[in-house]
Order: sequence, then structure tokens, then C-alpha cells
Amino acid sequence: MNKIQALTVAVVLAAAALVAAIFGDASSAASQKAPKGALVSIHKTALGKVLADARGHTLYLFEKDKNRMSSCNGACLVYWPAVRTAAKPRAGAGVRASLLGVTMRADGRRQVTYAGHPLYTFVGDTKPGQTTGEGLTDFGAAWDAVAANGRPIEPRAPASGGGYGSGW
Repeated sequence: MNKIQALTVAVVLAAAALVAAIFGDASSAASQKAPKGALVSIHKTALGKVLADARGHTLYLFEKDKNRMSSCNGACLVYWPAVRTAAKPRAGAGVRASLLGVTMRADGRRQVTYAGHPLYTFVGDTKPGQTTGEGLTDFGAAWDAVAANGRPIEPRAPASGGGYGSGW
């Protein structure tokens, strides 16, 4: 191999190493980014302002849950999927970050909590802003949408008056 060929090979190898270093760093940096946590924000619904996930779907609490631990397992999770997260949950508009947290489920997965309540979505809510799970009593206790203060939104009692026996 003459000097020109050797120089050409050296330049090609150096260029290849430079390209590999540039693209190698970019791909490794992308793979080292921290995963984003679940987003919880406030959305307007027929019930008023409630917690919602990143898709705008209403978030619910299960009144059977105690001490930050979920009581919804097995078939329950088919209808009431747990809001899971790989990282610290993120507070969107109107949500108090101090009330967001995580609990460990029996299966070892991390579930988002708000004011100590594990959070769920409902399969019947197929569009943002729907609240079809509100007040249901599936799996042994009531399900309620969650207000910004962390309290359950209770179904409103019907207005009294009118009707028979109401005392004209």
C-alpha cells in the first residue's frame, strides 16, 4: 500500500469514527432521558372541574381503597384501569403537585395517587370530559370523580318540591 492509499484509508476511518461518535452519542443520550411521569390536570365536565389524565379522561377514586392501597384487582382493573406511572407524576394546570404521589400495587407496579387516593379511569368514558363512572358501586364500593382539592365529587341529591306528598 502506498502513502496515498494509506492516507485515504486513515481519513475514511477517522471520518467513520467521527460519524459513529456523533450518532452514537445522540442515540445514547436519547435512551438515557428520564421517563416522563403520568400527567394529571383539571378538566371541566358536567360535574364541574375534576381531575383528568393526559387524554382528558376523568380520574376516579374507589371508596374501598384504604391507607393509600388499592383494593381494585383482577376483573376490577378491566373496568377501572389503574393510573400507572414509571416516574414521578406531573401536575398539570389546576392540580396541586403536593397532593400527587405514588403507591406500589400488589403486582409491583406504581399507581398515581392524589390526596392519598389511588386513581383510576373508567372504560365507559370513551371521550374526554365524560363522567359515566360517577357514583357507580361496582366491586363493592362507590366510585367518585376527584375534585382539585382531592375530595370525592358526590352525586347531587335531586331537588325537593313539586310531586306528590310535597305539601303544596
